[in-house]
Amino acid sequence: MLPGTIGETIELIEAAGGKAFGIVADLEDPRQRADLIDQVVQHTGRIDILVNNAGFADYSMVEKMSLETFDRTVEHYLRTPFVLTQAAIPHMRAQGAGWIVNIGSVTGLPPIRPYRDYNKTSGDVIYASLKAALHRFTQGVAAELLDSNIAVNAVGPSSAVRTPGAASLIPDTFPTEPVEYLAETVLAMCHRPAAERTGLVAFSLHYPWSQRIPVHTLDGREVLPPLEPPATANPNILPGGM
Repeated sequence: MLPGTIGETIELIEAAGGKAFGIVADLEDPRQRADLIDQVVQHTGRIDILVNNAGFADYSMVEKMSLETFDRTVEHYLRTPFVLTQAAIPHMRAQGAGWIVNIGSVTGLPPIRPYRDYNKTSGDVIYASLKAALHRFTQGVAAELLDSNIAVNAVGPSSAVRTPGAASLIPDTFPTEPVEYLAETVLAMCHRPAAERTGLVAFSLHYPWSQRIPVHTLDGREVLPPLEPPATANPNILPGGM
């Protein structure tokens, strides 16, 4: 069982005494994407949380990027969150509450000047531009849904998480972080009233550090050491979120 897959997640939940089911959908297929929320509601009768995390990244310098790669990146990081959010809103509104969490990225913030070698050569411009759009999408939809008790947030790594899918895009010298800090940032937010947290875009090392939130292992059994944001972190990150 591959770590982080739907199958492993279901196994872990059931081993802990919970119940879970998985639905596989190709988010590049408009029909499967459009039907996903309805399938969840048919199984559960409601939808409390939507996490927009699926993505595609094929880094390329703008001069050399194909229009197909550009369109596919837009499809994953803006159209898909839009379609799934739009489908979830009526259900959340009807039940009187809900939470939409978009996985953002520090690349969506303005790069540091003078520009680093990474910014000159990584080819992440379109990916980063779409993450910036996702941050703004988060804050705008948060305003639209405030009066319906539906919170909308974006949470991203302060540096990068070296997942199997992202490892090939992250230089060996680039600072990375354990995924637990990202998970704890999301968990900490859900304990705050929707009206208080909605619209906040936060980053995973800065938020727990600034709010003095203990970070647990994913199974909740141990507390990890406090991890101060690295000196190399983008100075445009606001520790308490923006």
